[in-house]
Amino acid sequence: MAKKRKTATIDFPFYQYLQLFVRSEHRKVYAAFKPLSKKFLNFNNPKENAKAYLRVPQFEALEMYVFLKEFCENEKLWQIFNEWYTKTGKFEGRTTAGVEKSGQLSMFDVTEIGQDETKGYFQQIFDQIKAMEQDYPNYIFALTMGLGKTVLMATSIFYEFLLANKYPRTPLYCHNALVFAPDKTVLESLREIQTFDKSKVVPAEYLSWLDANLKFHFLDDTSTQLSTIDNSMYNIIITNSQKIILKKEHKQKSAAQTLFGEETGKYTALSLMSKFAALGEEAGIEDIENEIQLIDNHRFTKLSRLKQLGIYVDEAHHVFGNKLSEDLMTTSKTTSLRVTINELAASLAQAGSRVVACYNYTGTPYVKNRLLPEVVYAYGLREAIDHEYLKKVLPFAYENIRENVQAFCRASITDFWEKCGEKRVENMLPKMAFFASSIEEATHELRPAIEAELIRLGIPTSRILVNVGDTTVTSNDDLREFNNLDTPRSEKQFIILVGKGKEGWNCRSLFAVAMYRRAKSTVFVLQATMRCLRQIGDYQHTAYLYFSNENMDILNNELKENFNISLDDMAGTNDSNIAEVRLVPPPIKVTVKKIRKLYQMKKKTLANNLDLQLETVDVEKYRIKKTRRSIDNLSTVVGHAEDISEVKDQRHFSPFTLVAEIARYLQMSPVEIKGIMSSAKESLEDVCTRVNEFNELLYDEVIPRLFKELYDIVEFKHEEDQVLELVKDPKEKGMDFYQVKYKHGLLASYNSDEYKDYREKSFNVDNYCFDSKPEIEMFWTLLKDERLTKVWFTGMLTAGQTDFAINYIDPESNAVRSYYPDFLIQKKDGSYVIIEVKGDHMIDDAVVQAKKEYAQQIASSSKMEYVIVPGTKAKQRLVL
Repeated sequence: MAKKRKTATIDFPFYQYLQLFVRSEHRKVYAAFKPLSKKFLNFNNPKENAKAYLRVPQFEALEMYVFLKEFCENEKLWQIFNEWYTKTGKFEGRTTAGVEKSGQLSMFDVTEIGQDETKGYFQQIFDQIKAMEQDYPNYIFALTMGLGKTVLMATSIFYEFLLANKYPRTPLYCHNALVFAPDKTVLESLREIQTFDKSKVVPAEYLSWLDANLKFHFLDDTSTQLSTIDNSMYNIIITNSQKIILKKEHKQKSAAQTLFGEETGKYTALSLMSKFAALGEEAGIEDIENEIQLIDNHRFTKLSRLKQLGIYVDEAHHVFGNKLSEDLMTTSKTTSLRVTINELAASLAQAGSRVVACYNYTGTPYVKNRLLPEVVYAYGLREAIDHEYLKKVLPFAYENIRENVQAFCRASITDFWEKCGEKRVENMLPKMAFFASSIEEATHELRPAIEAELIRLGIPTSRILVNVGDTTVTSNDDLREFNNLDTPRSEKQFIILVGKGKEGWNCRSLFAVAMYRRAKSTVFVLQATMRCLRQIGDYQHTAYLYFSNENMDILNNELKENFNISLDDMAGTNDSNIAEVRLVPPPIKVTVKKIRKLYQMKKKTLANNLDLQLETVDVEKYRIKKTRRSIDNLSTVVGHAEDISEVKDQRHFSPFTLVAEIARYLQMSPVEIKGIMSSAKESLEDVCTRVNEFNELLYDEVIPRLFKELYDIVEFKHEEDQVLELVKDPKEKGMDFYQVKYKHGLLASYNSDEYKDYREKSFNVDNYCFDSKPEIEMFWTLLKDERLTKVWFTGMLTAGQTDFAINYIDPESNAVRSYYPDFLIQKKDGSYVIIEVKGDHMIDDAVVQAKKEYAQQIASSSKMEYVIVPGTKAKQRLVL
């Protein structure tokens, strides 16, 4: 019998195509989102909201989360891929990705062109994704360590519950959340979900509801019982996977275990029944029955009684390598986490509920250098370093150092002390961790060698802390010091550890890792390295690795297998520099008019025979028409336009539901609305007929016209003088400057001879860091303009360091945003002009125009001018 040919695995980054679609079809995608979802996303968008707490990777992952839920309607990934590739359903009419207009292939390895060979590739990709199918949607979010997966998970759960409360009958949203941690260390770090300040990611108007309804259940001990109420909502259960996982029973229980044991009996594995039934006569019935009998436990039983459960698997990569694929993807192991999740899904389905989806959060999309098929978002280690979310890395390898611990400690500690010393960052001392392979090595080799070097350098030996997991060596006071390492009060700098390099230990002030003996586990070298990469401070710092050659080779191999990068990639490629920005006295203060507006609704006397005048409305704008075009000239219409408005998904109103909808919008009694509509010139039935033909009439005409007949809007305006500081004093203790990034060629310095003739005319701070070439060109143009007496660059400090900000309403989210203009200049007559430099293609953008509208209001009230200058005209003399 011929062997079946094995199909080669294709690494296809489908998640990148999904991101491309979300960016390129932004309006279409957001139109499918619920109003509350859009508000939630806009609140957390760091690109639009300067006060947003989430970083860009966290927000992009959250946006993808909402996209999968509301645009893709929680479909399984193979279904999404099929619609995307065939350009059907929600992806109908999407642009071809991976091929430029010139026809050149670009972006990704597998390109989207109409060749038979390429179609074969996509069939293989489809088969790979389909092979991972579960009974529920299963998605993998891969964000490297230090990007805030726990906060992202908490934010996603808060979003779920807010939407579930708003739309309780919609099956898309989770009513309860189960969070799995791989071990007790990570379980402790997940307490952040409970203690996290929700106001950072949730709009203020929803906080009180969340506080009143969230119910946390933290299962940190095997004896802890799950106290959820059956069929209740808004429970967040945080647990070690081993406290929920179903297990096979391998031995006969004693009488005492039978009487007092935790298990409630045998459980028939529903998800395994169909799989074993397919084996037919190859396995005996008795063997099959034994295999699908798993030990049921109390927590599993309680979970199976909750409605619409969302499952979140944290640190799915906690054991880099095979364990990830086994636990997440294997269904053949009856003790695997995946089978437990499948059993929950089967039990909930049997009870009339469901697992909404399973969301896996991992630090890498790769296992053994292969891309996991169900990844929907990834932000890799190299990207995080390049974009300064992590420290960059400077590795040092030592040859022939294995048995010479004193020489290793001398070389590494001396270098660390020269580079970091006692330079505090966020008022915390920099720390260096030495990882030992055993307690004996830590206490008898490393500690004496480190003490000797500290004495040589004049550093107190009290800066050493030892944590090896043995109470005879590490006291409770030591453990307390270890837990307080990342605080300003900690005076420890040299940490000796045994087995503390895994997830769960977060120390941002850790700047160096040293390891001179070969680690017992290759993956431990990678895990220990990752501990020192977490970012700290206002700019990107450097982490230092001091490894033996052997450990450095291990690290390089682990990086390639788990992140598909090399050590060279960890050095970072960002060409930004850091400038220290200090105030130049005297501080500049500007007086502007602060405008306060109050709008009040005043009820009117309703006129008799109310006339909505719906017959005057042009409904052609609501019709969907189809025309045939000439192949020779696409602008030429052939024949008549066909009205196909019936394809629209229209809601059918009865007189009762129409009255209820109007009453809901106007916040009035339905009885009162019915009385008003009954007295109108057009009968309620006629209005209902018109609205059923075009639903848009109700919201665009009927409700607004009724509002105008019922109310007058009275505007109250109050103006008051407000003194604004262009730059506030630095807030950080012991610092008299701000730190700002800039790129080469975009710095203007007070101390530079190039600007010595303009020091009196400009520079309220000693360094201006510009974002773009047009901005610095505009700066030179303004400096040389003899009509001006003062020129200040104000677009640099955008994180609360200035009062010179203009509030405006974002036209897309209707949320209040802060806007920081680029320049403030003063003319010889003493009047001011606010200047914004924008790319030519951005001038007509809706957000730019909204900023302009509110800036002009402030400017006109304060007897100022506001000018937008296109980037291409930055060198031209300003028209005043």
